[in-house]
Amino acid sequence: MSIILPLIIAFKSLMTSASSEYGVLEFSNLGYDGTYYQVSELNDPTSDSCSCAIDTDNPVSFSGSNAPLNEELSVHFRGPLILNQFAYYVSENFDFYSSSSSSNKNWSRQAYFSGSDQIAENVTFLTNAGEDSTCLGKALAYADTDGISLSSSSRILNNNTLINSDEEFAIFSNISCEDSGINNDCGVYRDNIPAFHGYYGKIKLFLFEFKMPNESSVSETNASSYNMPAIWLLNSRIPRTSQYPTNSSCSCWRSGCGEFDIFEILNTTDVEDLYTTIHNYQGTDDIESGLPIYGYIKRDTSSVMKGGVLFDANGTAITFLSENVNFSSSIDATDLISWIETEIDSDGLKTRELSSVDSTTDSDSSESSSNQIHIQKSLMILNLLLLFFLIFK
Repeated sequence: MSIILPLIIAFKSLMTSASSEYGVLEFSNLGYDGTYYQVSELNDPTSDSCSCAIDTDNPVSFSGSNAPLNEELSVHFRGPLILNQFAYYVSENFDFYSSSSSSNKNWSRQAYFSGSDQIAENVTFLTNAGEDSTCLGKALAYADTDGISLSSSSRILNNNTLINSDEEFAIFSNISCEDSGINNDCGVYRDNIPAFHGYYGKIKLFLFEFKMPNESSVSETNASSYNMPAIWLLNSRIPRTSQYPTNSSCSCWRSGCGEFDIFEILNTTDVEDLYTTIHNYQGTDDIESGLPIYGYIKRDTSSVMKGGVLFDANGTAITFLSENVNFSSSIDATDLISWIETEIDSDGLKTRELSSVDSTTDSDSSESSSNQIHIQKSLMILNLLLLFFLIFK
């Protein structure tokens, strides 16, 4: 009982934390030294014998602050959602908690979209509306002005375009990839897709102006993610091969190349709670569940929201909403700090410090690793059932 009691206390604390609203959510100590496996082969993607291979002999190494999310990232959106503005910024140096504000540099805008002004600078809208495959799913294609239909060329999203539950589009840069090849700049990717680079940088900032209204056009029985909007980042290698494969060797995701969920509704019960989660191996073997912050930012279903995510030089990733956000071509470092500190002062800060990890590699091609994950999940479920019994008996 002396062992169980601390677990019960910790579990109750976790439940309380998870149900609390905050103004700002933060990961600290983000980034570790590790490797992942890139896709080396996409075989017969349009046939029933479709298969893929990952290059386990030559893992891709990453290290440092924010790694592997310091690599190029694509930006993804799921409805119900209206995107009004998007911007991506970089800075030569920015440490949110630096005692020397003079060392922080201003932010320079490198990509911008405005629906009302129909501006798209270094922005390409893509969606999974291309050729279907039994192991890869639908390929990336140019998105039409509605965000979800197939287009033969790059188009700009219409103003006030609403995508519904389960509908998705993505934003990439307008910089084209070299030909598909494991040693080329974008690695191996699917044939006949519009292949573009993601957004680079260890120190970067993504800002959004958006709406997440309640679902009004799709029934709950016809949507697997009913009324669960989301904005998230992926290592841009992932969608260029397969975002939703049936074979884990068709993507680098399983081996930990990187996903960051910025604003995400996780279930149909808590539809006003936006959570932030990382999916990699920095302190967990369960990449599917990932590493969540045990707190949420409130989703406003009737008004415009503005905010985003900041990755600073010291491995701090900050998710926030603020009415003060603007999308100018340059943002003063002190202004960004002020936006975030105002929300912290108003509604509080929830921080999750990530573990320090060295040289972690995982792959679904490893049967023992896969079995270990399933065993850990089973034990976790049994422990939770035991704790519920002890708490509520």
